[in-house]
Amino acid sequence: MKEKSVLALFLRQKPVKLLISLKSEPKYATILSKEVDLTYSHTVKLLDLFKNFGLVDFEKKGRIKVVKLTDVGEDVAKIFDTIFGKLSKLRPVEKK
Repeated sequence: MKEKSVLALFLRQKPVKLLISLKSEPKYATILSKEVDLTYSHTVKLLDLFKNFGLVDFEKKGRIKVVKLTDVGEDVAKIFDTIFGKLSKLRPVEKK
């Protein structure tokens, strides 16, 4: 039986990774989809959800939209990054 990750138990990894990947700098949706290993359409849907919650803003540069975190999004990304890091270090306790 395959063990389930603690992260999968508590969080959906891809949306969290998407939010965390924006912490470093504003990026294009295509770059984000490659970094997080999502389809472009799924990435855009998640980014639209993030925008509806006030986590990201879009800035048009010509024909391309750049995605950047809002102040609230920056705070949430930092919190998730900390939680994600701590949960990924947890290992199951062996039964005696």
